[in-house]
Amino acid sequence: MTLPESAPTLADIRVARGAIAGLALRTPAVAAPALSALAGNEILLKLETLQPIGAFKLRGAANAVSRLTEEQRRRGIGCCSTGNHGRAIAYAAARASVRATICLSDLVPDTKVRAIQLLGADVRRIGNSQDEAQGEIDRLVRSEGLTDIPPFDHPHVIAGQGTIALELLEDRPDLAAIVVPLSGGGLISGIAIAAKALKPDIRIIGVSMQNGAAMHESLAAGRPVEVTEVPSLADSLGGGIGLGNRWTFPICRALVDETILVSEQEIYRGMQALFGDQKLVTEGAASVGPAALIAGKLKLDGPAAMVISGCNVDPDQFLAIAGGRPVTLGDQAVRG
Repeated sequence: MTLPESAPTLADIRVARGAIAGLALRTPAVAAPALSALAGNEILLKLETLQPIGAFKLRGAANAVSRLTEEQRRRGIGCCSTGNHGRAIAYAAARASVRATICLSDLVPDTKVRAIQLLGADVRRIGNSQDEAQGEIDRLVRSEGLTDIPPFDHPHVIAGQGTIALELLEDRPDLAAIVVPLSGGGLISGIAIAAKALKPDIRIIGVSMQNGAAMHESLAAGRPVEVTEVPSLADSLGGGIGLGNRWTFPICRALVDETILVSEQEIYRGMQALFGDQKLVTEGAASVGPAALIAGKLKLDGPAAMVISGCNVDPDQFLAIAGGRPVTLGDQAVRG
């Protein structure tokens, strides 16, 4: 299958690395002995939790903001988000002295809302889904001339996220697989483009939560489909991919080798394992790769890297999970 004509290339991702160098960090890939023993192969953890905003999203946001015209800077920018993209846009916009408006659904945890507000962005809570929040951004684009920087389906965002693969394969050219949290597909698309260009036989594996996995369901259907958003420990992976998806769906269809779903209980255990074995504080979305391995759903044939995507978790929820206590998601209690 071919990529969209306007999809980012390896060259675009290399340019993005230069554009984001002043904002996003080059993060380490650290050994994970317990996970390696379980896999029977070496596992490395790519710690995007160390980014200034606590998540990989800064890479794509910083690259997109660096590409704004002077007129776009003057009018301001906006986005809808499940939290981390909004925080990344707010951070990059503040550093560039650009006004930012972030629209979030009521499913976004309050801790993520407060973090965005502290960065000086105008935050608006809209509806019960990412699609409803996107509707407000669309209105602001029409009425106020804001430039929308979407969380995943945007070539500059995809290129920024792809810089992770450059770093991984420079550090470890022998990697056989990269395991990536899968939501709208911006992260895995950028990684897949760069990794497959540098090493065509590398496996790219996406992992998502069991309920509301929009990209997984869309790939199974052969077209973008709508999903119902439900509360999840992996709240950062929520939201649809957009029925008019232009880039991430065809890129994932062409380059992603496998997608895996994990339950809320498995995500809980993944968060516990990262804390117990590695002393890492992670959000649910960041733990889905380890969760899939622990659950026996992920099989690896060589050294692999897992992207640990973010640490912006509600502290009370995390303390409960670390202590083995149940957490409430909607009308259900989840524990390991």
